[in-house]
Amino acid sequence: MMLQFLKPEIMDLVRHRNWDDLKDILNEWPAQDIAVLISGLDNRDAMLLFRLLSRSLASQVFAWLDPGLQEKLILTFGDRELCTLILDMPADDRTRLFDDLPAEVTQKLLNLLPQKARKEALVLLGYPERSVGRLLTPDFVSVLSDWSVEQAIGHIRSVGKDAETINMVYVTDENQKLLDDIPIRRFLLSGSGQSVTDLMDDKFIAIEAAEDQEHAVQLMKHYDLNVLPVIDASGLLLGIVTIDDMIDVLEQEVTEDFHKGAAVSPVSGNYIQATPFHLYKKRIGWLLLLLVANFLSSAVISHFEYALQTVLALAFFIPVLIDSGGNTASQSSTLIIRAIATGELGLKQWFAVIRKELLVGLLLGVSLGVVIYFRSVFWKSGADVGLVVGLSLVMVMLWANLLGSVLPIILTRLKLDPAVISSPLLTTIIDASGLLIYFSIAKAVLNL
Repeated sequence: MMLQFLKPEIMDLVRHRNWDDLKDILNEWPAQDIAVLISGLDNRDAMLLFRLLSRSLASQVFAWLDPGLQEKLILTFGDRELCTLILDMPADDRTRLFDDLPAEVTQKLLNLLPQKARKEALVLLGYPERSVGRLLTPDFVSVLSDWSVEQAIGHIRSVGKDAETINMVYVTDENQKLLDDIPIRRFLLSGSGQSVTDLMDDKFIAIEAAEDQEHAVQLMKHYDLNVLPVIDASGLLLGIVTIDDMIDVLEQEVTEDFHKGAAVSPVSGNYIQATPFHLYKKRIGWLLLLLVANFLSSAVISHFEYALQTVLALAFFIPVLIDSGGNTASQSSTLIIRAIATGELGLKQWFAVIRKELLVGLLLGVSLGVVIYFRSVFWKSGADVGLVVGLSLVMVMLWANLLGSVLPIILTRLKLDPAVISSPLLTTIIDASGLLIYFSIAKAVLNL
C-alpha cells in the first residue's frame, strides 16, 4: 500500500534527479518494497537508485531482486563494492544468488570472496540441487549440554546478534552433534542454578541436508515450526532453515506445478523479464508432443471412417464425448495431485483411491449419460444412436476418472513429478482412447 501511494512521488524525484530526498525516503522503506520499486524502473534509473541505499539495506534489497536484474547490477559494480555486497548477504540468500546466476558470473563472485566465505559457499553449493543443504544458513546459536543456564545466556548475548534467529537455541555435545532444541523463552524463565540439561526434553525435529526441500516444507507445516535444524547423516548440526525460505520454496513449487499443469516447462525468473525466445523454448516442446499425440485421435477416426459414413449422426457427438472425458480426467488428476502434495494421500492408499474413483466415475458417467441419451433421442439421432452415445459417455467418463486418478500415483511411486500429467496431455490421451471406446460401442450396438 505504501508503495502504491508513494510511487508517483518517488518517480517524480527520480525524473528531477533529487537524490538527497530520495536517499532519505528510501532508507526508511522495507527492503521488499524498494526491490519492487527498483524492478519497475529502467536499467539506468534502477542502478542509480540502488546506489543510494545504505550498505546494510543494499544487501537486503539485492537479495529480493530478480536474478536478471541482479546480474545487470553485478556488471556495474567494482570488485571491492561487489565483494562487500555479497558478504553482507545471509549465507542462504548468497547460495540462492549463486544458483540463479550464469556459471561464469558465479565463478567471478566466488573468486572475490575471502577464503572462509568462499569455502562456506562451495560447501552449500556442493549439496544436490533442490536439497535442504542449498537453503541452510550456518548462522545459528548453539550451546553445550553441560553448561549452566547463566553460561548459555551469556553465550547467546555474545553471538546472537549475528544469528539468523534466536527464537530457538540448539543443544549439542562437544562434537557438534544435535541433542535438542530449546525455545529462548525457556532460558529466560528458568530458575537460578539450573543447567541446560534441566531444560532439555530430548524431543526435536531435524532434517538431513540431502533431503528434498519439499520434505522440509511438509515437516515445518506438520509440526508448526518457524525454524528447522539441518543435520548430516551422523546427526551433526550443520545449520538451520527458516520459514521465510520455506515460503519461497512453496511458492516456487506451486508455480512449477501450475506451469506443468498447463503443459509448459517451468519458467524461471520473472515473466516480464523473460524474452519471447525463452518463453518459446519453454512451450514448443510440449506443443510438439501434444501435436504428435493428437495424431492418434486422427488415426482412430480414420480407422472408423466407414462408421461415420454409415451413421453420420455419430460425428455430432464426438466433441461432447472427448471434452467430457478430458474434463473428468482433469478434475480427478487435480484432486489426487493436490492430495499427494499436501500429504493427505499416501501411496499405500492406491487401492482405496481406485475403488472410490471407480464409483465416482460411474455416478458421473450415468448422470451425464442419461442427459445425452435423451438429448439424442429427442433431437434427430434416434434411440439407437442415443443408446450408443449414452453408453459411450458412461464408459469414457469411468475410464477418464480412473486414469486421471491412477496416473499421478504411478508417477509418484516412480519418483517422478505427478504434475507432469498436465491437463492438455491427459486430455490428449483421453481423446484417443475415448474415440476408440465410442466407435467400438457403436460398431457393436449398430452392427456396423
